[in-house]
Amino acid sequence: MAEMAAEDTRLRWYQGLPRYCWIVLIVAALGWLFDTMDQNIFTIVRQPAVKELVAPLVSADRLQAAATYYGGIITSVFLLGWALGGAIFGILGDRIGRTRTMILTILIYAIFTGLSGAAQTWQQLAAFRFLTALGVGGEWAAGASLVAEVFPQRSRPMALGSLQALSAVGNMSAAVITYLLAGVSWRWAFAVGIAPALIVVWIRRSLKEPERWQHAREVAEHDVGKELGAIGDLFTDRVLRRNTIAAVLLAAAGVGGLWGVGFWTPDLLTMVLKPFNLAPDQVGRYRSMMFFVQQVGAFFGMYAYAVFSERTSRRGALLVFFFLAWAAVEGMFWTTHTFARAMIWAPILGFCTLGPFSAYTVYFPELYPTRLRATGCGFCYNCARVLAAGAPWVLGGLAQHFTAAHGAEMGFRMAASIVACIYVVGLIGLTIAPETKGKPLPE
Repeated sequence: MAEMAAEDTRLRWYQGLPRYCWIVLIVAALGWLFDTMDQNIFTIVRQPAVKELVAPLVSADRLQAAATYYGGIITSVFLLGWALGGAIFGILGDRIGRTRTMILTILIYAIFTGLSGAAQTWQQLAAFRFLTALGVGGEWAAGASLVAEVFPQRSRPMALGSLQALSAVGNMSAAVITYLLAGVSWRWAFAVGIAPALIVVWIRRSLKEPERWQHAREVAEHDVGKELGAIGDLFTDRVLRRNTIAAVLLAAAGVGGLWGVGFWTPDLLTMVLKPFNLAPDQVGRYRSMMFFVQQVGAFFGMYAYAVFSERTSRRGALLVFFFLAWAAVEGMFWTTHTFARAMIWAPILGFCTLGPFSAYTVYFPELYPTRLRATGCGFCYNCARVLAAGAPWVLGGLAQHFTAAHGAEMGFRMAASIVACIYVVGLIGLTIAPETKGKPLPE
């Protein structure tokens, strides 16, 4: 056994793995990839969709500011649904299993993304985005827990980092879909979002519940103190309570920075291009192109965190990325005045603002025992969305406030600069977060 352990240390993380490990990673990655695709179809078409839905409610000269305001409300509602879904399905992931939970969540986010295209008012769109978010929030915790428990310890951090990095491919897919459909109604982009439901068939045929989870279930059946998915244990146990508070603060910074500012770059570009009087479909294509390169940067940023955290530490790598994310937001929103400048800043912004999300996938499963892993991950990653849900609403409100004195574009830039300060919350979380690098998963 000692000889085998010594041999393992000489292997790269992807060498010597059973075929089933790769099946699990591919399936989990597809579930998360399509999850992020469905999220960001809305991000890219938010401006034209909300403009169309609120146009009957406001005057033409206030339409831009109103679209930003109501778009912020809808995005906040989405984050609240994400938080609720993460909490509910995180508990279910521990109680009924990782695989069954993935199936339920994928069906939910796929169906309601499709229905978003049928919205006739901004309130209906908000309701469909809320229901989509229930599935979006639940899928990540189940998939991350599944990968963490199937891969051996030497491979786990990089496998989880790869899982998170591949989510950027989902974001790129959203950009490609909206680019190809730029000449037609935004409603068709949402219709494409139904497609992920097809992978449910593959999940049912290919995956089984991890041995760690099956063992935890057997223990829970005979020990009342080891109940699966007992969310109260996250707060009654001193160590788990500290881990939970730290993780929520870390996630709130990343989620608030990304959804409160980072994913508003298509709206910024729309304003930058307005003086050129381009056709709406051309503006849509430019938005999709910029968002695509932003996600190319995101892919490398998420993978870079996994590598950097293995060479340094989980906490140290997060500290670096929080500072980089804040600087990238300020640079993007204050210096982008042309499409060419947007294409330069977008991948930098993606690299810096999405990097911390790899930390949540690599780090959070290391904070909780098997019986609470999906519950803890789901609660922290998604409870943070309750705290961060105010960020896009604040952005919309500040933008509307500053518009009166400075115009829509400058008001939007000023609002983004203020909201970017949410990364301070992550620095507070780091002061109490434990270091887990090199330690086995808690049992």
